[in-house]
Amino acid sequence: MLTAPLDEDQAAELAKVFKALGDPVRLRLLSMIASRAGGEVCVCDLTPAFDLSQPTVSHHLKLLRQAGLIDCERRGTWVYYWLVPEMTDRLAAILTRPTGAPAPDGTAS
Repeated sequence: MLTAPLDEDQAAELAKVFKALGDPVRLRLLSMIASRAGGEVCVCDLTPAFDLSQPTVSHHLKLLRQAGLIDCERRGTWVYYWLVPEMTDRLAAILTRPTGAPAPDGTAS
């Protein structure tokens, strides 16, 4: 994005990701999942952190999954979630200025 303009398809795909990240509950969920020791977390550990119903938390998790930020697996009655690092790496790369590119204030990075 900082080295070449996005095409229509890239913009549509990224908009879905940024829309998923544009909600405080989803940001917190992503942070809780990404920072979890062991790399995965049970939905049973996520739901109590919010003053929301279980179906609402599940809806937010579904939107994060659809955006490609997390993935999950059902184990018995519980669902376990983990970060998809390729997507966060991709976002980081998209938002990082190339080395040596001038900053808005005119200084080099």
